Amino acid sequence: MGVTQDNKYERLGKSIREQRLAQGLSQRKLAGMIGQPNSHTYITRVEQGKIKIGLEQLGRIADALGVEVRDLIDF
Repeated sequence: MGVTQDNKYERLGKSIREQRLAQGLSQRKLAGMIGQPNSHTYITRVEQGKIKIGLEQLGRIADALGVEVRDLIDF
């Protein structure tokens, strides 16, 4: 079975969550680091694959986590 578009966002979100937790960051802290202060629910939705983030936002998240975008994409 192939990887669906929704599944790709879920896998991306899982990867972001794993990186965030490995660095001991809260969702609120990461949200602030990417210019979404007081919006940890945004990170929650990204990590659940419920927000279809674009490349610019993905780049901000990768920068905040200190990783390359390609490190977050495992599909």
